[in-house]
Amino acid sequence: MRLGRILSAIMLVFVISVSGCAGQQKVENGGGSTANKQLLVSAAISLKDALTEIKQEFESGHPGVKVNYNFGASGTLQLQIEQGAPVDVFASAGASQMDSLQKKGIVLSDTRRDFAGNTAVLVAPKSASLPVSSFSDLTKAEVKRIAIGNPATVPAGDYAKQILENMGVWEGIKSKLVMGENVRQVLTYVEQGNVDAGIVYSTDASTSHDVTVAATAPEGSSKPIVYPIAVVGASKQPKEAKEFVEFVSGPKGQAALAKYGFLVGKK
Repeated sequence: MRLGRILSAIMLVFVISVSGCAGQQKVENGGGSTANKQLLVSAAISLKDALTEIKQEFESGHPGVKVNYNFGASGTLQLQIEQGAPVDVFASAGASQMDSLQKKGIVLSDTRRDFAGNTAVLVAPKSASLPVSSFSDLTKAEVKRIAIGNPATVPAGDYAKQILENMGVWEGIKSKLVMGENVRQVLTYVEQGNVDAGIVYSTDASTSHDVTVAATAPEGSSKPIVYPIAVVGASKQPKEAKEFVEFVSGPKGQAALAKYGFLVGKK
């Protein structure tokens, strides 16, 4: 009898334990889930500061959703997505990268939004003694090295090339160019005095205390700098991904972007 009671007690504890675990698992994986759903957002690195703030606001309003970022050059991110990277949302600094993914059916066309704009500026090291005050100054013999993003993969570099071509100085300065892997690398080259000048977005220039804005690209000297965002079709969290796109495009997201100098409203 005593052995039977002991075995019964053990079985009761076992049943309670299993039931408890099952109940907990149901809470975590079923309705009213407390487990985080992970969103991976691949975004142009020029958006880093604004999107970091947006992440905090989005997560606070969406309990159970965790946003992770993969920042880089838009062309590089595009290639990663084409090769099957498990990305939920793509935010590009250029329309061509998004256009390419959309034509291939990789992003959901109905979720695409143009959510921000920017301007390109010519910057020089704050400590530099060279008189760089205009794009035409880049042709001077004293200016030896000029940094831009690689036009093949970096939208800021593509815009820079367009600007330099439209201003008639591209051919004369090609031998001076130092190609950066992304716009923040270009900014770093200028900050550290590794180059005499560079072309970045105004939002990037505003984050640095070590560069001087020498000139702003004239209106019409390049295609409009527009940032599109869309949900990747292969997303495993399409509902949350769409909510993130809408949040970035909505009042709170737009306010955060404006705070960091992005153009919002009219794009």
